[in-house]
Amino acid sequence: MIAVTGATGQLGALALEALLKNVNAGELVAIVRNPAKADGLAQKGVNVRKADYTDQAAFTAALAGVDKLLLISSSEVGQRAAQHRNVINAAKAAGVKFIAYTSLLHADSSPLALRLEHVETENMLAESGIPFTLLRNGWYSENYLASAPAALQHGVFIGAAGEGKIASATRADYAAAAARVVSEDGHAGNVYELAGDEAWTLSELAAELSKQSGKPVVYQNLSEADFAAALKSAGLPEAFSDLLADSDVGASKGGLFDDSRTLSKLIGRPTTSIAESIRSTL
Repeated sequence: MIAVTGATGQLGALALEALLKNVNAGELVAIVRNPAKADGLAQKGVNVRKADYTDQAAFTAALAGVDKLLLISSSEVGQRAAQHRNVINAAKAAGVKFIAYTSLLHADSSPLALRLEHVETENMLAESGIPFTLLRNGWYSENYLASAPAALQHGVFIGAAGEGKIASATRADYAAAAARVVSEDGHAGNVYELAGDEAWTLSELAAELSKQSGKPVVYQNLSEADFAAALKSAGLPEAFSDLLADSDVGASKGGLFDDSRTLSKLIGRPTTSIAESIRSTL
């Protein structure tokens, strides 16, 4: 059986959707915090099991009979390492034979502060003795397009990435790669640096938004501190604002760029372009 953690989350739900195209529902396990949110999966025949990243014992029980695990990184930045340790320990106790983990693009050399917990988790996997694959995901296009409505309203897209190239792809693109790796044999031991086929700058993103919407939008580059302050004033939590600002500065240093096209090779098609993503958003 194949289990997916965070199965009702944004990436987990898409990974299960992709798995259902090629794997019998009865061979899939959706691990969720709230089973009520997974009714749709249960109705399709997917095994829904309750477990929280903070509860190692519950995770061990949820992984009973599971051969392969797609470990989608926790969304709780700052608590990820401890939570991932619980899952890896549970997987070891339950006899899981393979883990695919969603890490960060070039985690070992990334300028983003986000890398730290991912590197710690990668080290835990190496020490676990369980065969594993690292899915080092680049940025999701959705991360930036969430700001599109405000940019269209004010005519300004703000950030701190300068002219850094961002090779993003959609969550669905990354989910398709994860589904393939966890459902096929032969991927253990590989490190996949995953990113979009086409890279763009925030200036180019603003220009494309303007072109498709018919409304003038320009990019305004801010300092890390000013961008973080702007995000906080918009209502985002302080820690999350600081994280996004740090990531933008990391992008200016090449932290979100990769041109290997590993992702499109894995999914057997081109990744979704930023123009297509904007079209869908609008």
